[in-house]
Parts: sequence; C-alpha cells; structure tokens
Amino acid sequence: MAKRSSMTLLQRLQTAMIHHPHLDGRRIHYKTSGSNVKIEGKAKTYYEKQMAQELLRGIEGVGKIENNVIVCSS
Repeated sequence: MAKRSSMTLLQRLQTAMIHHPHLDGRRIHYKTSGSNVKIEGKAKTYYEKQMAQELLRGIEGVGKIENNVIVCSS
C-alpha cells in the first residue's frame, strides 16, 4: 500500500469509507474540488449522516465539507 502522504485526497476518502464499520459506502458518494469535499446520497439516520461528515473531516487534506446527504429510512 502507498504511503499516506503519497495518496491523493480521493484515495484517502475511498479508503476511509471502505474501512468504516458503520457506514455504507454504496449509499454515500463524494466529489472533490481541490481540498473541498461534497458528500451526497442517503443515510438511514441523522447520526449516520453526521458520522460520514466527521469521518471525512479527520482526513488529511480535507478543507470545506458540503454535506448534502439525505436522511431517509428506506
């Protein structure tokens, strides 16, 4: 595996989402523009929506996060 510093921001986001035990990466998607990240998709709960945002906030290189995830039970 590449050193963390040599990974792109997109790669770091993908790695974090794949390895998080409580987030469904198939329902939450993200786009990057420089250091800004926009997350979209569906979450089962408000907690899951916020968990996705806080996960990304902790990643090196992430600046502004725009959280457009919709909370729905289905």
